[in-house]
Amino acid sequence: MEHEGKILEFSLYGGNFDKAGEASSKIKRLLQQIGIRADIIRRIAICAYEAEMNVIIHAQRGLLKATIFPDHTELRILDEGPGIPSIDLAMKEGFSTAPDHIREMGFGAGMGLPNIKRCADEFAITSEVGEGTDLIVRINHN
Repeated sequence: MEHEGKILEFSLYGGNFDKAGEASSKIKRLLQQIGIRADIIRRIAICAYEAEMNVIIHAQRGLLKATIFPDHTELRILDEGPGIPSIDLAMKEGFSTAPDHIREMGFGAGMGLPNIKRCADEFAITSEVGEGTDLIVRINHN
């Protein structure tokens, strides 16, 4: 593996539930191929999946970038969406702004950001209403 890390990038599109989970599955497969421990892969896959779903549910489009270093994986998710008016509120388990039709599909339960934070070793989120959200997550491999 190169010193700067292996990079995977995925374009995500709002409302594209047919492709939901593809990015996180591809990240998981690569981590398995390079021999990352299963418990670490699970945490990374949860973070990637929840972030991927947040873009599909809430934004027009976004980018998920996974950089895999020998000692950690960094996920960065940038989206063009409505932004988050209150990050504190969005971090509360069960709080969701997902519309009813999304909840009826089994998504939008308000656990995405809390699950990401719980699985991450480092978690940083910024958001601007009307612009979008920038999420950076680090999961250590040890």
